[in-house]
Amino acid sequence: MYESKAMPTGYSNDYLLDKKVKIFQPLNGYRASSDAVLLAAMVAKVAKNARILDVGSGTGAVSLCLAARLQAANPEIHGVELQPELAELANLSAAANGFDFVRFHHLDIRQKIDSESLKPCSFDAVISNPPYSENDMPSPNNSKATAHNHHDFSLEQWIAFCLKMAKPFGQIFLVHRAEALAQICATLNGKAGGISVLPIYSKKAQNAKRIIVAAQKDSKAPCRILPPFVTHDEKGQYTEAAEKILRQGLSFAEIIKI
Repeated sequence: MYESKAMPTGYSNDYLLDKKVKIFQPLNGYRASSDAVLLAAMVAKVAKNARILDVGSGTGAVSLCLAARLQAANPEIHGVELQPELAELANLSAAANGFDFVRFHHLDIRQKIDSESLKPCSFDAVISNPPYSENDMPSPNNSKATAHNHHDFSLEQWIAFCLKMAKPFGQIFLVHRAEALAQICATLNGKAGGISVLPIYSKKAQNAKRIIVAAQKDSKAPCRILPPFVTHDEKGQYTEAAEKILRQGLSFAEIIKI
């Protein structure tokens, strides 16, 4: 179990899933968005004692949401994060929630990882919210810029790392901008199958801004486009389905056919 340390200054005490999960985040820096909660909801269930890896875990939102919903399966959840202060906050959050089966590591996935708990081909599920762009103007905030923009490491290399860490026939889950779909599918081609694409719409009659992609390593199963998921109604309020995901903590499998 992670040994909880004193809470540093400059950070807020926030909540996810309608205050079911506590999370510490920088006041001025990278903060989790609804993408993290949506991504976690794509993981419907895991086998008993499953090992899960969160790549680019940030403040730990994805792992914390998974831990809250899947803890009956006694999973072992690891997160890897480049920014040491975010990994430290994520560990503090895990301890505050009593998730002693969750551990975040300060690691650079561009370098060789020498850890008994982070061996290649050892995870039943690998989840990731990768940096979104190589070309966007970086944020003046270093933490946000590091989280949102690629640094000498392409999306193809990021996905290749996720595939390397998954067991044979393990699951891969990604959330990204909709425009990255072709790049994601091209990278997975020949290495993973059973690809399911869930388009996320802010409102009806708009283009999808986000996609969630699920795939199975080594599978040859065909690709599927899932029914659209809309987060807000015409008044700007969460839809009933979004409420169930973002506040009640349900999985997508509990509200739509996936």
